[in-house]
Amino acid sequence: MSCGVYRDRGHLQAGFGCRFRGMVCQNSQTTLFRSARLVAQAMAAIHLLPSILTADFGRLAASIAEAEAAGVDGFHLDVMDGMFVPNITFGVSTIEAVRQATALPLDVHLMVEEPLRLLPAFLSTGVEMVTVHVEACRDPYRAVDDIRHADCLAGIALNPGTSPEAVRELLPYVDRVLVMTVPPGFGGAPFIAGSPARIRRLGSLIAAAELEAPPTIQVDGGVDASTIRAVVDSGAHYVVAGSSIYNAHRSVADNVAILREALA
Repeated sequence: MSCGVYRDRGHLQAGFGCRFRGMVCQNSQTTLFRSARLVAQAMAAIHLLPSILTADFGRLAASIAEAEAAGVDGFHLDVMDGMFVPNITFGVSTIEAVRQATALPLDVHLMVEEPLRLLPAFLSTGVEMVTVHVEACRDPYRAVDDIRHADCLAGIALNPGTSPEAVRELLPYVDRVLVMTVPPGFGGAPFIAGSPARIRRLGSLIAAAELEAPPTIQVDGGVDASTIRAVVDSGAHYVVAGSSIYNAHRSVADNVAILREALA
């Protein structure tokens, strides 16, 4: 059982924020050591990840192709179970279909109760990263450890009402911390104004930990041309955007360009 993290390791190292732990690739048996230079490159870039939650599922492959042609850096897949959040989205079969549609990195966000029970199925789909919520896990360390042992990048997510302090002890073991900037569960929710301050607090915690390979920060929710600069200036390097990319007002290419221009 393994994820897709080693299919194109060079792309992941410089483009999807891979951290280096001296782990051994199960496929090639090549030892991969930490690289401060590549980690710094990954952290310096801003990565735009469309959420497919607001894409047209009747033409999902075409929607993915449009975003890929527009120059996005990967795709964010929001899995909801109707328990941890009120909405129900999709599961393994949809993720497998997305995997067939693109070679770009896939980031699975499990908004589910007790994700440990579901991890094996999602870790077998060939994705590059899996993120679980600290609020949903009885044992978040075990969940993160299971993800890493499947050769995937591991993320831990925080709901808006959860203090960044809740993930302090997990920082040495995760590749990314996801800050929810809307209440989780539905696409198109408005951005929470206090989110940049929470991102800065998390950044201070990460800096204080003085880790050789610190986790990067990702934001998810309400990101559009009016908010993307604030979250990036606060310390986010990975930005999830859903309805600001997939909507009926403009083409995907135009929407991606607008977000990039807001960062220029």
